[in-house]
Amino acid sequence: MARLSWFPIAFFLVLALSCAIDVMAGGEGSLRHEQCGAACDYRCSETSHKNPCIEFCSMCCQKCLCVPSGTYGHKEECPCYDNWKTKEGGPKCP
Repeated sequence: MARLSWFPIAFFLVLALSCAIDVMAGGEGSLRHEQCGAACDYRCSETSHKNPCIEFCSMCCQKCLCVPSGTYGHKEECPCYDNWKTKEGGPKCP
């Protein structure tokens, strides 16, 4: 019977954690145009190629209104950002 009493608590914690992850990650269209600069500054903060990174990140953010969390990876959070490719087929957005 004790196991059943933990179920509502565990369910609430899982629900709260999933909501927190959604808020942190943002998602497609979660930014406003004026927020792109700060999001791209952070996204490109650890690269040695800051100017091109910020330029392409800003272009992608203006189109998609989303920048993936972190400084690398996590592109699945923003499908538009992830799917935009160069003429050669490589990723357009850093």
